Amino acid sequence: MQHLKKYTSLLLSKLIAINTLIILLVILLAALTLKDYACYLVNGKNITGAELVHSLNIFLVITSAISLFTAGMIHFLSVKKIVKPIKDISYATKEIKEGHIPPLIEIPASGELKELTTNFNNMVVTLSTIQNQRENMLKDIAHELRTPLTNINGYLEALQNGVIDGNPKIFGSLLEESQRITRIVELISELNSWEKGIYFLEKPFTKVNVSNTLKETLIAFQLKLEEQFHKKQIDIDPIFLNGNQDGLRQAFTNILQNIIDYNTGNDLWIEAKRINKDYVISFTHTGEYIAPDKQEFIFDRFYRMEESRSRKAEGAGLGLTITKRIVEAHNGEIWLKTNGNRHTFYIRLPFQSS
Repeated sequence: MQHLKKYTSLLLSKLIAINTLIILLVILLAALTLKDYACYLVNGKNITGAELVHSLNIFLVITSAISLFTAGMIHFLSVKKIVKPIKDISYATKEIKEGHIPPLIEIPASGELKELTTNFNNMVVTLSTIQNQRENMLKDIAHELRTPLTNINGYLEALQNGVIDGNPKIFGSLLEESQRITRIVELISELNSWEKGIYFLEKPFTKVNVSNTLKETLIAFQLKLEEQFHKKQIDIDPIFLNGNQDGLRQAFTNILQNIIDYNTGNDLWIEAKRINKDYVISFTHTGEYIAPDKQEFIFDRFYRMEESRSRKAEGAGLGLTITKRIVEAHNGEIWLKTNGNRHTFYIRLPFQSS
């Protein structure tokens, strides 16, 4: 609101300055032209008296008309140029109110409206991104829930029609599908909490022993890791950071679970080192094929690198997405480097996480 008042005040000042300048130019132009024409009539044409007054009156009318027309055109073009971004923003605001995403507004080359237009365009881009994410999320949720709901409906219809008899095995299958739906809903809720910063309110950041949190997570996975990896190298430097311990433990858990679900090798390398002003954690293993040109998509909601990757995982394709949101909430970043089969997950956490 303060920015809008500032831009309105500056715009009003600019219009007043333009109007004042145009009025002064009209008066100056008329005065100078009238003086020169009067001198011409007296000295060049030897016209004096009533005839001089009559000629000057006619010239004054013509000069005034030309000056006013010229000044009006200059004023019209100047005001149009100044007001155009405001009109465009007003129209775009109306489009947003009606639920449409307007096209980006042409940014003025300079002036106070340049910042306003730039900020408005950034807002439009953000709204467009949020709308696309919302639409994609609804599609993904519908896709993920369709299979378990179809299975549940199929069993229930068969039971109702007497096609099959109820037994512990069938009820166990129904329970499994129901639990899968519950897991999806819980993951979506958790993701939403991190994206909206709810965890900051429920669990404020405190000083956390990140190295111990990582070690405790590895202990929880000890049996699974020993089953899959014959060779392990773990090197963790001690560090304390400002963060959310439960969130960081969840992030490490999600990465380790992903590694276990899609592992195809026998070795695992985990390293956590202090590099300059960052704490960098890496997880390296050999896993199912990931195209190097698609490695950044692995953190997208519900994304599957291959259809075959969904055959093992019990999750909903949200684990790594949640991990990314947790790391970003700590002002850090997460990324994957791969040559196709050899994968390394990196987490960078700054010392001043907040």
